[in-house]
Amino acid sequence: MASTSAKPIFTPRVTSPPSSSSSFRSSFLPFLNTNTSSISLKLSHNSPSQSQVITNILKTLESPNTSISKSRDLDLSAVSSTSKPTILVSEKLGEGGLDVLRSFGNVDCSYNLSPEELCSKISLCDALIVRSGTKVTRQVFEASKGRLKVVGRAGVGIDNVDLQAATEFGCLVVNAPTANTIAAAEHAIALLAAMARNVAQADASMKDGKWQRNKYVGVSLVGKTLAVMGFGKVGSEVARRAKGLGMHVVAHDPYAPADRARAIGVDLVSFDQAISTADFISLHMPLTPATDKMFNEETFAKMKKGVRIINVARGGVIDEDALVKALDAGVVAQAALDVFTEEPPPKDSRLVQHENVTVTPHLGASTKEAQEGVAIEIAEAVVGALRGELSATAVNAPMVPPEVLSELAPFVVLAEKLGRLAVQLVAGGSGIKSVKVVYRSARDPDDLDTRLLRAMITKGIIEPISNSIINLVNADFTAKEKGLRISEERVVIDSSPEYPVDSIQVQISNMESKFESALLETREISIEGKVKDGIPHLTCVGSFSVDVSLEGNLILCRQVDQPGMIGRVGNILGEHNVNVSFMSVGRTVRRTKAIMAIGVDEEPDKESLNKIGEVPAIEEFVFLKL
Repeated sequence: MASTSAKPIFTPRVTSPPSSSSSFRSSFLPFLNTNTSSISLKLSHNSPSQSQVITNILKTLESPNTSISKSRDLDLSAVSSTSKPTILVSEKLGEGGLDVLRSFGNVDCSYNLSPEELCSKISLCDALIVRSGTKVTRQVFEASKGRLKVVGRAGVGIDNVDLQAATEFGCLVVNAPTANTIAAAEHAIALLAAMARNVAQADASMKDGKWQRNKYVGVSLVGKTLAVMGFGKVGSEVARRAKGLGMHVVAHDPYAPADRARAIGVDLVSFDQAISTADFISLHMPLTPATDKMFNEETFAKMKKGVRIINVARGGVIDEDALVKALDAGVVAQAALDVFTEEPPPKDSRLVQHENVTVTPHLGASTKEAQEGVAIEIAEAVVGALRGELSATAVNAPMVPPEVLSELAPFVVLAEKLGRLAVQLVAGGSGIKSVKVVYRSARDPDDLDTRLLRAMITKGIIEPISNSIINLVNADFTAKEKGLRISEERVVIDSSPEYPVDSIQVQISNMESKFESALLETREISIEGKVKDGIPHLTCVGSFSVDVSLEGNLILCRQVDQPGMIGRVGNILGEHNVNVSFMSVGRTVRRTKAIMAIGVDEEPDKESLNKIGEVPAIEEFVFLKL
């Protein structure tokens, strides 16, 4: 049984409508009035000619090659089946990755492009793959004119990509976060050991003809404390290896799970505790506004005198001028750096030339194995995105683990279809303002991630009423921009938790409906669906229970509940060569009113729809495209 009260999952992320709501109405009303995707007729026995009032049907909301109903993949503006996509690779990529790309599209390897040259080429490209050297700015997205669908970053960091602009322009950004993990961790350990034993300095000294054993006495690692700042994939691998060297490891990361740290034997501590107790500090955090120059004069002043710092993350997390001062003052005894604020750094950089600094030219991922792995990982991610597949490495879309993606896949299809159905049931007015989504589930609140489902419902609702290219990436952004308020609730039910969701209900408030039977007593448009054997089904329209597969298109009829209705409507469709895939009848009281839901493979022509409307027992019907 369902619980008596719905538990809010979280407070809806709502923004106030734009100061001018006319823009929302202007984009919404043409869909309702002049480009309508449904035929809705209310009939009375004394005026059957009303069945000819509305005759235009909207062209399909999605072309055959991009239809989510056929591919069951997310539509991220998938590429035409008749022409290959163009993929621009602006920095060197391993041959394994290029082979993956060439098997799918036309690959343009143009290296060392200037910003102007990149902007000039990008309008001809469907995808762009970069490393750390190419800046993908707002100007690049503007110059693409909506064609660029995915940017792939061959590596982990994405600070060289304007994520806000990518999201606004509906462009997915994916990275390759796993292939170079081990290589980066190994390089951090290599720098750690080389710095501790003055390997680089001693090597340079010997090649200069000197023998300075006393000058290059090092420090031991065993028993020393290493602070790992950022306990993600690379940071945790560094911690594992440092533990093997006999070091005591602490870590700071506001998002790291304590149980994962404990499993490695690492203590999670506060930022100040980490930097003040460490003998060595290894940096592994991304460059964000919060981490920009996080290690500065104030930070260095809190460190143990003689601390040693390793950075294979991002140069910008260190204030380089402050680090030089700390080195000169002896607060920082040594530094080993693979990354810099400006790459390559100036030849006269005081930091690079400092005798207590060991430097490498951004070699963290530079092993043959990692380079090939990153190339293949990012190529597969980009090709998958162009095909419209869900991506576990998307950085500007809901981040969902692969195992959750697999489990939610059929419910993702259901969510978007319910959104598309709901918006087609709306009649004219000032525009949709408020939508509520209700999930019924037996799962514990912490074991149901609805972000992806919410995004797809939002996509289904706003895509038909927006002039923008709408996809998983920018659905929430566009909804907020249009003043669309979407809230979520969950109802806990007593059933098996084997499946993440039992049903999804979409309600639209304060709107008239083209199909009156879709309204609840509270005057909300309401539809509900489930997944059965992997196939999305419509299970409830208003207060009427139905059961029809959401494949192809859909006809909803409200009728007087009497024998022969299924046969009459079925015969009309059959005579006009329209194949019926599913048919279901739901009623509230026997021999009174009933809802007939009919799944059809083809779009019925005007004549067949008119004949359905002329059946005396049918009071209203609506044709809906999926």
